[in-house]
Amino acid sequence: MSPITKLVFATNNAHKIAEIKAQLGEAYDFQSLASIGCHEDVPETSPTLAGNAEQKARYVKEKYGYDCFSEDTGLEVDALNGAPGVITARYAGPARSAEANTAKIFAELSGKTDRTARFRTFICLVMNGEEHLFEGRCEGRISEEVRGGEGFGYDPIFIPAEGDGRTFAEMNGAEKRKYSHRARAMAKLSDFLRENAAS
Repeated sequence: MSPITKLVFATNNAHKIAEIKAQLGEAYDFQSLASIGCHEDVPETSPTLAGNAEQKARYVKEKYGYDCFSEDTGLEVDALNGAPGVITARYAGPARSAEANTAKIFAELSGKTDRTARFRTFICLVMNGEEHLFEGRCEGRISEEVRGGEGFGYDPIFIPAEGDGRTFAEMNGAEKRKYSHRARAMAKLSDFLRENAAS
């Protein structure tokens, strides 16, 4: 398949970029925001994950002219009424500290027996004048303690239901991608790009 020229992933999050590159491989002419000269904070003001993904992708297309895709991911904890949800990255404040976010989750789950949770990822692709939305999700639960040194964000406290009891942070990248919400959304995106490569 021929590479798609300048398909931009609307993020400068190095961890997310590494995950996407590992999954998409060399099939695409892959660009980050920094590589197209976009260093400003791209707006994320929607009340929904899907809305944020759409907002970011539209911003890059309108301001820089590139076909692109953007994602937004949220952790939803049932005992916390779906929080942190759309504010997952900044749950404990604007510093986006993974340690502070994790500590807040543990504090709010103190004394609660229900630790079920899920990750949801929405990817919005803007290509050839059209928008396409893809969702991936992973059901699981919040661990009782921080475990593992891999991954990022909430990976050390999230145990996927389909796994073997390890947190995402106790898995290597290939193992995580078997269950990952982001990997599942990316697989749908990849399938779409492959099917439409000739268009």
